[in-house]
Amino acid sequence: MSLYSVVVPVYNSEKTLEELYQRLCHMFDETLRLGFELVLVDDSSKDHSYEKMQELHRRDKRVKIIQLSRNYGQHSALLCGFYYAQGDAVITMDDDLQHPPEEIPKLIRMLEEHPELDVVVGKYASKKHGPVRNFGTYLMNRVSSSIFHKDPNLQLTSFRIMRKFIVEALLRLHVDFPRIGHLLLLVSNRIGNVQVEHDSRKYGKSGYTFKRLVRDFFGNILTNSAFPLVVVRNIGILSFIVSVFLSFYYLLRYMVYGVSIQGWTTLVLLTLSYSGLVLLAIGIVGEYLMRILKETKKIPNYTVRQCETDEE
Repeated sequence: MSLYSVVVPVYNSEKTLEELYQRLCHMFDETLRLGFELVLVDDSSKDHSYEKMQELHRRDKRVKIIQLSRNYGQHSALLCGFYYAQGDAVITMDDDLQHPPEEIPKLIRMLEEHPELDVVVGKYASKKHGPVRNFGTYLMNRVSSSIFHKDPNLQLTSFRIMRKFIVEALLRLHVDFPRIGHLLLLVSNRIGNVQVEHDSRKYGKSGYTFKRLVRDFFGNILTNSAFPLVVVRNIGILSFIVSVFLSFYYLLRYMVYGVSIQGWTTLVLLTLSYSGLVLLAIGIVGEYLMRILKETKKIPNYTVRQCETDEE
């Protein structure tokens, strides 16, 4: 009998955990009649989420709970949950009930009916996020398509199911800025979509602020591509070509008309602009070097503060 692991990163979700647990139990025990375990990873919540997780663990030993020592972010919390997951397939979903547990059978059915696929990702019929979050998702999808040569029609969301060997491959990777969707593109191109529903958020608001979306956007670019360096390089090449043509133009004008070009102000402005461009390039290179330095230090993506599983 197959065992499915449902890994959920938890952050300030004490109000939704009980309903999430009940709906998952109903789905696996009564509808699917399949074995499952629930791996909850508390990403250093500020409310009583971990106390609620402990209560669920006492009631049902299929619930594994891990608490991280500080807030590492959703993706690092998922990697931690993958380490403790024992299922033949691993399902990831959010803790805010926007991913309906009732949609899980679609993911499982798609994976079973298509043995050539390693990962099945839920593709939302309509998203219930705000305009800022939706725009950030759109930009990230375009960036992913360019960097990883991904099919633009393939949507990467956090509602997904993966075969066990894919999860094991993810755990062997060590990156400073882990993003599960992008890591999946590194280990497999056998990824498919299935349409699922996306519910409105019942409590609170998303932790993905505009500032965080901008940080994630540029972080993904710097971690997974040399795009900024390519842009600066192309500007340098274009500037050199323009300077060559201007040199011939000024020389021809002097020889024909005997007129030299005045414009010390222009010269100063050009010097300042290209000096700034050089400093920008140095800063970008420095950012890449810092990321390389962090990865060589092998700094862990998460630190477990305490853990309660059924093996204990």
